[in-house]
Amino acid sequence: MSGHLRIIRGDATPEEIAALVAVLAARGPAPEPPPAAPRTQTWRNPARQMRKPLSSGKAAWRTSALP
Repeated sequence: MSGHLRIIRGDATPEEIAALVAVLAARGPAPEPPPAAPRTQTWRNPARQMRKPLSSGKAAWRTSALP
């Protein structure tokens, strides 16, 4: 473990270093990230290819181009 912990400044006693190592060791491992949410496969859904019914009325030509 000599390569993982290095004191750069100060004059720490061996007891202080031991206390620091004990506190860090007691923390335990880092928590694991939550699992990724499963990917939905809506791109494979055949209903996605269906077109919405066209509406009639004012600005119908504009809404006909919208998904």
